[in-house]
Amino acid sequence: MPNGKAKDRFLKPLVADYEELLGRFQQTESVRFEEFTAIWRNMGFSSVFYGSLAGNEMREFCHLTLTMAFNYFLPPYSFQIRVGGLYLLYGLYHTQLASPKEKIRIALKDWEQIQKFYQDSVNSQHYDAVYIIRKLITENAVLYTAMPQMLTFRVKKKPQHHKVCEEFRDRPERVKDLISTDMLQEVANIQSHHERLKASVLERSSIAVTQQDLPARLHSCVLEFLHWQDRHENHGDADHLVYAEEKAQQVEASKSRRHRQVEMDTSISGTGYIKEAPKYHKSRAPSLKARTNKNLCGEGDEQKIQYWLLSAAEEDKTALKRQKRKHSFRW
Repeated sequence: MPNGKAKDRFLKPLVADYEELLGRFQQTESVRFEEFTAIWRNMGFSSVFYGSLAGNEMREFCHLTLTMAFNYFLPPYSFQIRVGGLYLLYGLYHTQLASPKEKIRIALKDWEQIQKFYQDSVNSQHYDAVYIIRKLITENAVLYTAMPQMLTFRVKKKPQHHKVCEEFRDRPERVKDLISTDMLQEVANIQSHHERLKASVLERSSIAVTQQDLPARLHSCVLEFLHWQDRHENHGDADHLVYAEEKAQQVEASKSRRHRQVEMDTSISGTGYIKEAPKYHKSRAPSLKARTNKNLCGEGDEQKIQYWLLSAAEEDKTALKRQKRKHSFRW
């Protein structure tokens, strides 16, 4: 499996098996490791490494399996799917046939998300996930890297883009997290204190800056949003079709505007010459080689010549002696 075509041949079946395994784990509505291992054994998932691959091909395949499985351990997937992705990494690492074992690459940009996931697991008392994370780190199964994929100088590689599975995507609950029970109680206390202060200042106060039932109204808005979210998820396919139709109409409208612009330019000129709309090109940053040449050699004919010699030229030594004598005469 040394070339990109062989990787593409393994990639789609591998992703299909991962999503089948995680889909069954999602149906359990549990994050327990025993539930995951039961599905793993039922599917015989360890046989994913069985085949005619050997040597470097087997190592590359093990690297591919861990890289693709790591995507399910990160957002935007739900907490349960991320736990399943963690268990998947643990199972693949211990059942791989490469020797020495291929490690799990964790890039610097993903470490903050993993730390947050670990803390959430501790706070929620999901000790199965906590144990697996600590086990992988203790066994030195993690390779901390600067980039998610290995980079090679002047070698072009086809980037592996992970397509997010919409069924596993995390449900946005920012509104529910913002308007919590403690927050509503705090708002009620602040409003009560505000009313008492207002009554003490003005005996006959007619000022109504805030609504009297603000906490109840906030709670009602949150419930209404959650009900709408449930209905939206149930009719997600229909909404997706409507969205696709709207996007198609926008594209057609933009195309018609471009055609109208060309026709207008033709009518203004009065000739058969068609003036096209100006094209905007995104400016590219200069390469590392160009910046290095600019800093060391300069641009055009004005070059910065730097001498890297320990000894100076003879004419430079003579000029230096003259300069010293000139200054000595002034004193």
